[in-house]
Amino acid sequence: MPDEEKLEADPVFGPERPKRRPSGHRILGRLSDEVDSSLGSIPLLACCFATGLTDGTLYNAYGTFVSMQTGNTVFVALGTSGQGRPFGWARSLCSIGCFTIGCLIFSRLHKMIGGGRLRRTVFFSFLLQTVFVVVAAAIIQTGIVDGRYPSRRDPADVDFLELVPVALLSFQAAGQIVNSRGLGVGEVPTVVITSLLCDLVSDEGILQPLRENVKRNRRALAFVLTLLGAICGGWVSKATGAVQPSLWFVAAIKAVITLTWLFIRKAS
Repeated sequence: MPDEEKLEADPVFGPERPKRRPSGHRILGRLSDEVDSSLGSIPLLACCFATGLTDGTLYNAYGTFVSMQTGNTVFVALGTSGQGRPFGWARSLCSIGCFTIGCLIFSRLHKMIGGGRLRRTVFFSFLLQTVFVVVAAAIIQTGIVDGRYPSRRDPADVDFLELVPVALLSFQAAGQIVNSRGLGVGEVPTVVITSLLCDLVSDEGILQPLRENVKRNRRALAFVLTLLGAICGGWVSKATGAVQPSLWFVAAIKAVITLTWLFIRKAS
């Protein structure tokens, strides 16, 4: 009789249900997914607007860019002949250096985490970028660095503390273009306009119908959003007489992008 016994399902509770994975395991599993790069281009396009907003504001206030390093290279070159703002070359050189260091660190960070397409990579990358923008905005908000626009200081009175927000914002801007490369969305570099315009107008399919040339569409949107961001940066700083409102706006954009990566569907 024992040999013929068979295990049967409990007549009251029915067959045993498979155990659900703990929520922590589900979250870790989701963070290990690769994100859909076609949808990943949308947050990067939002970064183009943030780039224009940041550079449009910072150039007005401190005479340097934090994303567009071509202009900064020219400013450094002009500084060798004593032209431009007093020590303006130092701000631009600081921006170039911190942007370069940012590219190095973000790229190594992506490799260490597991790859540029993983959800956890883009999430933590943008979380770090958000923190840097928040710190820069807070430094100016608290008055550690003069954030008034236009500045009421004598142009010859150089405040080297201005290098702190410039360094922070330049470093985080590098994360955007590293993310763009990691996701394979090179047509939206987020911090470069020159090559973007070249690729846009030299595209043989530039006149194709809207749905047949996705890369052209992204390039055009990236240019327009960067331009709109810079326009907004100019108007916001002019209306408020301060730098920090634009930076808080950029921080909010980055925070939303950070959370967005958690919900973008995984690659098929």
